[in-house]
Amino acid sequence: MAVGVRPAPAATVSPSQAAAPLNTRWLGRVSYPDAHALQHALFSNSDRNHLLLLEHPHVFTLGARGDQSNIVGDPEALGADVIKVDRGGDVTYHGPGQLVGYPILTVPGKRGGGMADTAAYVHSVEQLIIDTLAQLGLSGCGRLDDYPGVWVDPQGATPRKIAAIGVRLSRGRSMHGFALNVAPDMAYFDAIVPCGISQFGVTSLKEEGVDATMREVVDAVSALAATQWGSGHEVRADVSWKVRPQDLSAFTRGEGPGEIPKVGQPAQPVAPPAQPSSEGSPVRLLGRLAEAGVSAGMDITERKPEWMRVKADMGPQYRRLKGVMRELDLVTVCEEAGCPNIFDCWNDGTATFMILGERCTRKCGFCLVDTRKPEPPSADEPSRVAEAVQKMALEYAVVTMVARDDLDDGGAQAVARTVEAIRAKNPQTRVEVLISDLKGDPDSLATVFDCAPDVLNHNIETVSRLQRAVRPSASYARSLAVLARASQAGLVTKTSIIVGMGETFDEVIATMTDLASVGVDIVTIGQYLRPTTNHVPIARWWHPNEFQRLAAIGHELGLSHVEASPLTRSSYHAKQAESSARR
Repeated sequence: MAVGVRPAPAATVSPSQAAAPLNTRWLGRVSYPDAHALQHALFSNSDRNHLLLLEHPHVFTLGARGDQSNIVGDPEALGADVIKVDRGGDVTYHGPGQLVGYPILTVPGKRGGGMADTAAYVHSVEQLIIDTLAQLGLSGCGRLDDYPGVWVDPQGATPRKIAAIGVRLSRGRSMHGFALNVAPDMAYFDAIVPCGISQFGVTSLKEEGVDATMREVVDAVSALAATQWGSGHEVRADVSWKVRPQDLSAFTRGEGPGEIPKVGQPAQPVAPPAQPSSEGSPVRLLGRLAEAGVSAGMDITERKPEWMRVKADMGPQYRRLKGVMRELDLVTVCEEAGCPNIFDCWNDGTATFMILGERCTRKCGFCLVDTRKPEPPSADEPSRVAEAVQKMALEYAVVTMVARDDLDDGGAQAVARTVEAIRAKNPQTRVEVLISDLKGDPDSLATVFDCAPDVLNHNIETVSRLQRAVRPSASYARSLAVLARASQAGLVTKTSIIVGMGETFDEVIATMTDLASVGVDIVTIGQYLRPTTNHVPIARWWHPNEFQRLAAIGHELGLSHVEASPLTRSSYHAKQAESSARR
């Protein structure tokens, strides 16, 4: 068979691309369903240009017209899923050691695209990889006639594919992208006929003798993509490059319950912090922060600025609500999380109910909630919450939850039953739910979405760089995917950002850009307050003027409502935010 080398048509960019930055995000290890949901949201809700760079767990994906018979091995035995996807191409493998790139771009050409537009775009993706490989020291890579992708030695006797390409174009926007083999386990390719091409083999940078780290490859792709698709202008944000299973809570790792660490008895160190820790701070936590570029922060005894001081006002309404909570044996996040707005909100007749107990199976570095082994869920809790809402005559009820990784559905059924119970007893009450990521399980999320809360709230909490440091059992990409799925389901969506843990102003804006781009409606932003010396230190106090700037920028980005102030918390002014978002 004769092999031809295809020339690349000249790549072009649209005027909108030339004027806008490329928002490049290194997301680390991301499940295929989470990445797919995130792609769809960026594709549908925004005209901003994004490049998602990530690795997947082991998975085989089959294109829209792919041939199932090209999966010749046993995926289950290999610990890999098989997922049908809405892109071109046949079957391909994704897994650790392979860089996957999803450019979600506004592509120039006829409205809706066409064959010529698609061909030019595919060539531009191929060229990005060819240029990256050359920069990394692997020259002589190119194209093969009729075989999309990037090949090593395409004119030689043994062409071999090093990068697969599979894209979808619709309404002038792109999805899916490329998979570049850096150093994956090549045995997984033996279980498939890669891309349906049986006559040629596959290879990787490692197989070709190029010893490049994933970070080096990401840096090269990122810089070249910024030139090609962002006219040299890039806004890049990375999650942590160090992921350690021991950073997860013992419960989430499957090691059972643990006790709340006592001051002066920190966990055993994994890596020393960059600077001396505050007395009593867990060394492992400070090590993660140091890896993320955050110092030991302020001493916990440092006085708060004037704008962070809250006057206790235990008026009659506060005492009445506290009495109702104790009478019905209910838990509020207002008390458990030490919210500074408890007096304001309770005196205004507003409270946030925390269901599924008061013990969380995760251990975020900013949160005061108990992390010992949780008790079994209470069967009558939904009816007790509904009774409390009735006794308090609430127009707007917020229901939040602890993370329950011990439950098969993560607690989704309990959330849905609580919403249904509130509405049955209080038909005029609007209900907001603040949920965990429910482990990203589509069925569990659908259970909550189907009960149609008036607002679906899930907190992103912090910027991408600090996610692994302060919430190691969670994921930036997964949180975005939860919000993306909720938006696609037609719900009003809401999230919260905590500042003061070491993030920069620009990083907060980048996070707000991501939130707006996946369809989030409401964002709350507030100052972090350190609960104990066992928690993340405060890096700095944000000034009220900075919160005002963030609110203004959020509106410019297209967010319907931004509640931002030093004392703002996720449920602060929740009723007003929901009304504003629906206008």
